[in-house]
Amino acid sequence: MRCTKLLLALLMALSAHAQKGSTRRPSSNDRNFLDSLLKTDAQIKPLLQQKKELNIQIIYTKIDRDEKNLPHFTDYTYQLNSNRYFYPASTVKMPIAFLALEKLNEMKHKGVNKYSTMITDSSSEKQSVVYTHPMAENSVPSIAHYIKQIFLVSDNDAFNRLYEFLGQQYIQKQLKKKGYPDAIIRHRLQVTLTPEQNKLTNPVSFYDTSGKLLFEQPLTYSEARFEPLDIKLGKGYYRGSELVNEPFDFSLKNRVYLDDQHNILRSVLFPEATKARHRFNLTKDDNDFLLHWMSAFPRESKYPYYDSSTYWDAYGKFILFGSEKKEVPNYIRIFNKPGDAYGFLTDIAYVVDFRNNIEFMLSATISCNSDGIYNDDKYDYETIGFPFMKNLGQLIYHYELQRERKQKPDLTKFNINYLQQ
Repeated sequence: MRCTKLLLALLMALSAHAQKGSTRRPSSNDRNFLDSLLKTDAQIKPLLQQKKELNIQIIYTKIDRDEKNLPHFTDYTYQLNSNRYFYPASTVKMPIAFLALEKLNEMKHKGVNKYSTMITDSSSEKQSVVYTHPMAENSVPSIAHYIKQIFLVSDNDAFNRLYEFLGQQYIQKQLKKKGYPDAIIRHRLQVTLTPEQNKLTNPVSFYDTSGKLLFEQPLTYSEARFEPLDIKLGKGYYRGSELVNEPFDFSLKNRVYLDDQHNILRSVLFPEATKARHRFNLTKDDNDFLLHWMSAFPRESKYPYYDSSTYWDAYGKFILFGSEKKEVPNYIRIFNKPGDAYGFLTDIAYVVDFRNNIEFMLSATISCNSDGIYNDDKYDYETIGFPFMKNLGQLIYHYELQRERKQKPDLTKFNINYLQQ
C-alpha cells in the first residue's frame, strides 16, 4: 500500500511538468524520481545498498508525443558516471553496425550495397579469411548478413568482419564527428590479438551477383591515437590456468559510455528528433532493415537459421526478461543491443507495447563479479545481473502502463512485418 501511494505521488508530480523541446532534463522537483522509483521494488532495493560496488548505472527516457507525433524526451539517470568504467562487451557491435551501413552509403557510386558479396582475405599473422558463409543465403557473406547475426544472437565473428571493413581509424573519426569523442572501439572480440595486430585490418572486396569485382579495400593500418587509460579492477585474474593476484588491466580494452550508447540508439530510432550532426548517414531502407533485425526474434530469421531451443525469443532481451527462456508476446518488441563479458552485464534498449500504446528507452549496466576475480567464468549473472535487468525493466514497464499521456503515440513505424526477410 505504501509503495502504491509513493508511485501515485510520483506520477502526479511528473504529469505536472510540460515538455519543452525534443529533450529535457528533469526539474529539481523530479530529479530524484528514478532513485525513488527504484526503492519501491522489493527485489531491486537491496541491490541499491551495494550500488557503487555493483557499479549500477541507469538511463530511463520517458517519451511523450506532441500532436504531430513528434517525440519529446525526458532523461532520468541513476549513478551515471563516466569515471566509473564498465566493459561494454557486445554493446559496441551496435555503433559498428550503423557505421558499416554509413560507410557503404559513401561507396554507393561503386555499386556496393549491404547485400553485395563480401570477401574477407588476410595478409598478416592471425588474420582469418571468409570466402563463403554456411548460414547465409546461398552461402554468400555480406554486410546485411553480418548485421542480422549481430542483432539476432550477438555473433562475435560477424562483429569482427565489420570491424575489419571499417578499421579503427574510421570508427574513431566517425564517432567523434557525431559527438562521441570518448568512445574507444579498438579491438576484435573473442580473439586474442596484440594492440598492433588490432590496428591491422584485413583486405576486403565486394562483388555483385555475377561475380564482378565492385570494390577492393587493401590491408589497412590504423593511425588512430586513443586517450591513455588507467583502469585496473578487481583483485586478481586468470592467465590460462594461473591465478594472478593483482588487479585486471582494462587499459587496452574498448570503452563506450552508457549515455553515448543510449544516444546512439536514439539517433537511429528517432532521426527526426536528432540534430543532423549526430545522425548516421542511413537510407530509409537501411533504417527499416535495422529496425527489423534489432527487434526480430531468432526464430523469425530464415537466413541465418537459429534453433529456438538454443536461441529463444527473449534471448538477448535482458531488460524485461533477464535470462527467461520463454516466448515473448507479439505485441511487445524490444529494439536493443545487450552485452556481457568480464562480469559486466549491459543492455541498451527501446521497448514498445503495441497493445497498450506505450514506449520508453531504458539502458543499464551492472557488475556481477562479487569475488573480484576476472577470467574465472564465475560471474553472478544468474543470481544478480539477469534478475536485476528483468526487475528493472518490469518496474519501468509497469510505471509506463499507469502514467497518463496527453497524446496517444502512433507507433506504426515500429510495427514490423517479420514475415518479410
